[in-house]
Amino acid sequence: MFITLKNSVPMSVWFMLLSALGFSLMAACVKEVSTLGIPVFEIVAARAIVSAVISYVDVKRKNIPLWGNNKPLLIARGTVGTFALMFVYYAVTTLPLAEATLLQYLHPVFTAIMALWFLKETIQRSTVACIVISLLGLLIIIYPNLAQESLAQPNLLLNPSIQYSWLSISAGILGAFGSAVAYILVKKLTVTEDSSVIIFYFPLVAFPVSMIMLGGDFVVPSLTAIMLLIFVGIFTQVGQVGLTKALHCADANKATAYSYVQVLFSVFIGWTYFSEVPMTTTIVGGGLIMVGALINVLWKR
Repeated sequence: MFITLKNSVPMSVWFMLLSALGFSLMAACVKEVSTLGIPVFEIVAARAIVSAVISYVDVKRKNIPLWGNNKPLLIARGTVGTFALMFVYYAVTTLPLAEATLLQYLHPVFTAIMALWFLKETIQRSTVACIVISLLGLLIIIYPNLAQESLAQPNLLLNPSIQYSWLSISAGILGAFGSAVAYILVKKLTVTEDSSVIIFYFPLVAFPVSMIMLGGDFVVPSLTAIMLLIFVGIFTQVGQVGLTKALHCADANKATAYSYVQVLFSVFIGWTYFSEVPMTTTIVGGGLIMVGALINVLWKR
């Protein structure tokens, strides 16, 4: 049975599932360590240190050139990924885990659109349906904010009295857009670069940028915070490796669609660990986003 399952499911799916699990655990650690007073820029810097060590060891193990071939594109990928990560971490630390993940995982919508122009990949009708349904899901998720501003009395059915920060919502969407740009760059780089080299360039840019932006706000972490920061880096590395290998095995718009499984992981972690019960709007909007992803993946030409 195991052999049949292995032969029937593309390797890109397994890599993306691994990536989704890694990133969901990473987000949970980021949210937890932020409650200990660690600033977002410091979390990014700590993640960069762990990622740099792991990536460097992996490059040396493979005995390949550390600096790669297409250095300008590698630096661009690291830069875009750095700022996207800052937006994502801000959303994770200021929103419920499920909502932050749903916003960030709008990136397959942006990836599909940009893959059409920059990678010359064909957008099928299934992808168009995914984009439309996912954006409708996004509109429902942010409905509490819209209702709070337009109605004098709160709508108790959808509970818009629980209003999210527009800054946090914008950060989540910008993080999704930045992630999509980074994925497009990764897809182009997989033609000439090893996955470990691509990943190594991220901390190479992220650490100095985050430390500059952190300035004098550095907080000496406790032992618990240090352990959580290390886990942030480890789980991130798992997610990055799975993602890079998945993009190497499939079209960018199809591979990233499987990353929506992270939404399920995040809802479960938020509910069981952080006691975050999803709102009706989150369930409905998130459900539409998941449906859009499934249509994109399963609907044949």
